[in-house]
Amino acid sequence: MSGVLTPAACGAACVLTALTSVPLKRLALRWGFTDRPGGHKAHARPTPYLGGIAIALVTVVTTVTVAGLADRRLTAILLAATAVAALGLIDDIASLPALTRLIVETVAATGVVLGGVQLTVTGGWPDAPLTIVWIVVVTNSFNLLDNMDGALGAVTAASATFLAAIAFLLTQPALGLFLAVLAGAALGFLPHNWAPAKMFMGDSGSLFIGFGLTCSAIVLVSGRGPDTVVAGLLLPTFVATVDTGVVFLSRLRAGRSPLAGGTDHVSHRLRRLGFDTRLVAVVLGLIAMLAGALCTSMVVGLVPPLTAAIVGAGTAVAAVALLQGVNVHQPRRALDNPPRIRERRR
Repeated sequence: MSGVLTPAACGAACVLTALTSVPLKRLALRWGFTDRPGGHKAHARPTPYLGGIAIALVTVVTTVTVAGLADRRLTAILLAATAVAALGLIDDIASLPALTRLIVETVAATGVVLGGVQLTVTGGWPDAPLTIVWIVVVTNSFNLLDNMDGALGAVTAASATFLAAIAFLLTQPALGLFLAVLAGAALGFLPHNWAPAKMFMGDSGSLFIGFGLTCSAIVLVSGRGPDTVVAGLLLPTFVATVDTGVVFLSRLRAGRSPLAGGTDHVSHRLRRLGFDTRLVAVVLGLIAMLAGALCTSMVVGLVPPLTAAIVGAGTAVAAVALLQGVNVHQPRRALDNPPRIRERRR
């Protein structure tokens, strides 16, 4: 039944998110839940958060309404993703210590592992902590990817769409519905977040998205061979993983803390190469689509898992290395007033 209702649920999520974002935007402005200009932030006026609440709320309610709570693993993902969205909302309002965020995210990841969402790499006890670490790391990678108007929304729409297709191919209709609804919600929010953004999703949205996509990918590769696991984890999270790799290596080479904020992400490097903000979002979305298409081709048997893993990993390493050559620290007149480039706090 979930498969039959999926297109309608996806469309409903798109419309509901677009509509729900409007009152939440007004509420955020009234209560002062805004991202204020300053530092490396280029937006000229306080921009409301709470877009992520619209995405999370619509996704969870629509999924539960259509699919119910019969699927144990999906239920665990929805509960834990809602918890990290709440964590993100609190962090948006009053910045939390990094350790507090890490503890809550680890507890949430542990919850989904206990709910049956677990990698099967070693076949023994190390799989549980390995799964927890992967979830926490990649969830925060998506959080850090939300640094330019439209970027995370475009990537989410593309990645979630292909993961949904894979879920249906692997006879996981409830999970497929969740992912299709998430893609619809991301598309519904894009008009509010497209450059120049009138609203940000905030940490509540980016953490919810990262957690949901990462856990879904784990469910879909559970019990499969190591080459399928590598490709199935890397390709759906390709853009976020590469972005984290670029930033981590760049800051280590510069003698800076990898956890410090900065405008040295993939999106900022593309801006340095002459792309405007909207084109950056489009390019990142297209890259996510290509990675998703490769992963889907592997699932239907068009591409061997080992080939998909090698292509994905090799491309990721090459991208991380090549993007180190883009200088993001020396000022350039062309970037004196870039629209809506936001510095991450972490």
